[in-house]
Amino acid sequence: MSFDNVRGRSTAGRPRPPQVSGTPSVVGRLGPRPDGSIPFSVEFNPPRDSAAEARLWRAAREFERMHPAFVSMTYGAGGSTRDRTARVTGELAQETTLLTVAHLTAVAHSVAELRSIVGVYADAGIRNLLVLRGDPPGDPLGEWQRHPEGVEYAEELVRMVRDLGDFHVGVASFPQGHHRSPDLDHDTRYLCAKLRAGAEYSITQMFFDVDHYLRLRERVSACDPVQGDKPIIPELMPITSLRTVQRAEELSGRPVPPALMARLERAAGNDPEANRDAVREVGIEIATEIGQRLIAEGAPCLHFITLNFAKATTEVLTNLGYTVAPTPVEA
Repeated sequence: MSFDNVRGRSTAGRPRPPQVSGTPSVVGRLGPRPDGSIPFSVEFNPPRDSAAEARLWRAAREFERMHPAFVSMTYGAGGSTRDRTARVTGELAQETTLLTVAHLTAVAHSVAELRSIVGVYADAGIRNLLVLRGDPPGDPLGEWQRHPEGVEYAEELVRMVRDLGDFHVGVASFPQGHHRSPDLDHDTRYLCAKLRAGAEYSITQMFFDVDHYLRLRERVSACDPVQGDKPIIPELMPITSLRTVQRAEELSGRPVPPALMARLERAAGNDPEANRDAVREVGIEIATEIGQRLIAEGAPCLHFITLNFAKATTEVLTNLGYTVAPTPVEA
């Protein structure tokens, strides 16, 4: 038996993938936690090299001590990290106590390739998928082109996955509307169509104004009361530097609200590098405030973009009253 410093566990006796009937769903994990708090979840990104993979595993083990409802792994369709993404996602499912959700995007894939990817995840015991149409590689705002043998809309992908077997499916939702939707009414109808196709919940695009999230819930309920009963999980990310503001805006597709940006700039002063700690402190405060209001407004879960780091998200969760186990759990 040898100890794997990347995964943080012994390599001998790797557990077998769980049986389908024993695989819980995301929705099934959204009840109140034992301490009465609402669940939280975290999002990881595919590691591009061995050093990044080791960092991801350190973050995964840290979050494992806090018992998230689930963790998700994003997926860059057609990218060079495809094989590593599938492998690491499978290892998270098999070698930790974490309920692992794999992202699946339609961009640049034929239906045959999509079926094959789903099969790879199923072989690893993963039965929870977050289904997305996806953005064009290299230019998220560029023209979206359907693969000649692929699907056009996420709704089709939801149906395909559900037809393949016993899978739990989630989709994306957009508090301020998807940038390709002509208006919020169209965007809401597209979301309801994905939910009616078999999606059990949605995770929102990142936002910084809770009112946008609340209006999204209202729009879905007005469009289709049945689908409006399905959980809409809000996504947020702590800002830790002015440089991460740009990253946050790229991920959300929307600018940070001027009032929040002014708070960060005041903390930065004339020297953002020298005042990095002050900027970070304000970023943690903002994320905590957003989390507090979401909890007060009845959000079913808080989903954090982590960029494969645990510290900032853990600080926000601690501010919100979540606790860290004193010792790591055994995988």
